[in-house]
Amino acid sequence: MIRKACIADAPIIHKLLAEHAGKGAMLSRSLAEIYQAIRSFYVLEEQGEVLGTVSLQVWWADLAEVRSLVVSERLSGRGCGRQLVQACIDEACQLGLSRLFALTYQEQFFARLGFSLIEKSELPHKIWGDCMKCSKFPDCDEVAMAMSLPPASH
Repeated sequence: MIRKACIADAPIIHKLLAEHAGKGAMLSRSLAEIYQAIRSFYVLEEQGEVLGTVSLQVWWADLAEVRSLVVSERLSGRGCGRQLVQACIDEACQLGLSRLFALTYQEQFFARLGFSLIEKSELPHKIWGDCMKCSKFPDCDEVAMAMSLPPASH
């Protein structure tokens, strides 16, 4: 089941992100950052246990980012990552956004969801604030991918 995160989910979201950040798969986020952004998170829950998460970060009137995507390894290959990203796509469409992007090491995964490679230089400079915290900065090896969203029908 995919649902919006609640305050009680913050520590487990933090743990999931920290585990993957420790493997170099993503940037870590502090528990304080997670609490501050809790309304942007979705969680994947199975039998009462949070086993995945994703966040939709709105950057501008037309642009949002899919970030902090993590799924427990024991759910690998079951489409859970796709379901989490789809929750972000659906919300972005509901909000009336026209473009969604991700900075990722998982190019094929995002391509299957309709994202295409773009140059990082196409993204606004303000999104790079988190990159300054990364040990790989400025030699980032993530790729930027984006997708256009259908116009909102209000």
